[in-house]
Amino acid sequence: MSGLFNPFDIMKMMKYKLLVLDIDGTLVGKNTIVSAENKAALKRATARGVTVSLCTGRAPQGAAIVLNQLGLDGYHTCFDGALVINPESRGTIFSQVLDQKALKQAIEWSRTNNLDLDLYTATEYFAERETWSTTVHRQFFSVAPVIKRFEDINGKENIIKIGTVARSKDDSQKVTEFQNQFKGKFNFTRVRTPAYPEVDFINVVSTLVSKGRAVLELAAYLKIEQREIIAIGDGPNDISLLETAGFAIAMPHAPDELKAIADYITTDVEENGVAEATNKYLF
Repeated sequence: MSGLFNPFDIMKMMKYKLLVLDIDGTLVGKNTIVSAENKAALKRATARGVTVSLCTGRAPQGAAIVLNQLGLDGYHTCFDGALVINPESRGTIFSQVLDQKALKQAIEWSRTNNLDLDLYTATEYFAERETWSTTVHRQFFSVAPVIKRFEDINGKENIIKIGTVARSKDDSQKVTEFQNQFKGKFNFTRVRTPAYPEVDFINVVSTLVSKGRAVLELAAYLKIEQREIIAIGDGPNDISLLETAGFAIAMPHAPDELKAIADYITTDVEENGVAEATNKYLF
């Protein structure tokens, strides 16, 4: 029977039920606007019964900007997999908070080493002072900080993610030292958004967290099998996501380790790579 079926035709016949998308660098490029082409492709996917779910390092408030553009509801993954939530109803499928002792140590280390941190719960974003990061969160992600001393919230709030940024070589070295200091206590990922291509956004979550695990929790809730998941991503934090998916798609600017596990490399984010891939493999 060899030669009767083209692998592309076989994949076209497969039934994918869950489409999981990273946001920054995948679905949106230099701004927070989803292109008309990507919107149309995702609307077509939902019309055919495919569940479209975002999977991002952003907080729920930041993801909601994109969800509103797409007219999507349902459950989505935030904080690099530490939270699976319906941002509208705030219903939660999965949540993994940070260890309070390790968090206290991280706060103390950051003060000693002059590293600004942001702290996140499922609904709040905390900072101790106004910084470049708080300005960007307001302007780009539409997330306003609550300015408060971290001693006043640690142990009282369920902190899910620590965030920080590296805008210079000195910042990057400081973050590396932070990562080395807390290796084994947290998971660290460095990600970039096309809007700020020279800045590393560092997500710090529990060691029990990954995008892949979160998507499996979501799929189990939706009663969808792993082979029925199709995923698209562009960063190191998307490796577990693409490894989990039944069919994995990477953006062309993705690191080599992500491309190596992808089944397909789509077009650039500024060339509607999500639409190109979904039109090819879902319809």
